[in-house]
Amino acid sequence: METGSDTHPANPNPNPNLNILNNRNPSPSRNSVISGTSPVWPTIDGPLGLSEEDSLSYARRFYKFGFAMLPWLWAVNCFYFWPVLRHSRSFPHIYRYVVRSAVGFAVFTALLSSWALTFAIGGDRLFGSVWDQLVMYNLAERLGLTGWS
Repeated sequence: METGSDTHPANPNPNPNLNILNNRNPSPSRNSVISGTSPVWPTIDGPLGLSEEDSLSYARRFYKFGFAMLPWLWAVNCFYFWPVLRHSRSFPHIYRYVVRSAVGFAVFTALLSSWALTFAIGGDRLFGSVWDQLVMYNLAERLGLTGWS
């Protein structure tokens, strides 16, 4: 006769190492504190994305290369590590670089927008006679590159 423990084993998965191999997040239990039962991943890719150590390396690189006149990498950093922004206590080391990237991108966007709007809206009324030297659309005429004038 079968006993209850033979029909219902304590470990429903016969190979417990299979869960470890499929789980690329090195510490899912620590990250699952915020969301309850499901683990929180540092990237938008979820379990297909990077480990926490690789994520820290990539977030740091995106942040630093953003200063090399590539501020769009700050936007990529914020997008790719969106779960880090949502669950700040899960990844404090990555969170630092992602928040700094968000602030840097916001400042860059504000400066670029104000510069573009100043020239687009202000134009000749704002700059007066200097406007002709600032704009590039009449450069060909000034250099005599147009054959019709």
